[in-house]
Amino acid sequence: MIRWLSKTKENLQLGNMAESLAEKHIKAAGLKIIKRNYSCKGGEIDIIANDRNAIVFVEVRYRSQSDFGSALESVTTSKQKRVIKAAKHYLLSTYGSNEPECRFDVIGIQGTSKKLTWIKNAFEDSQWI
Repeated sequence: MIRWLSKTKENLQLGNMAESLAEKHIKAAGLKIIKRNYSCKGGEIDIIANDRNAIVFVEVRYRSQSDFGSALESVTTSKQKRVIKAAKHYLLSTYGSNEPECRFDVIGIQGTSKKLTWIKNAFEDSQWI
């Protein structure tokens, strides 16, 4: 049991490290961070940012090894649906019916080298309507 708890704590620390790296990269690209770790029933968004007039919902994934696929490949269809659901909740609660332009990005961070890959417009909410 203790081993499981320490592994969970380690995973949380790695997740926070990956999100911090992604946040620095996003800021360096000129985006403004609005919120980190937004959650609601049914979903969570790692980073919400503003890119000019668009709201950007960013899913950050980290993989130390690629035995089970890359960080980017780990963003499954079901994960995309949960991010979209949380994004719709955020947009409705923040903007009401005046929904701004938005997009869904994925940042993958791979291995001990922490190679970062940023895919803009990685998926769209219209895929699930």
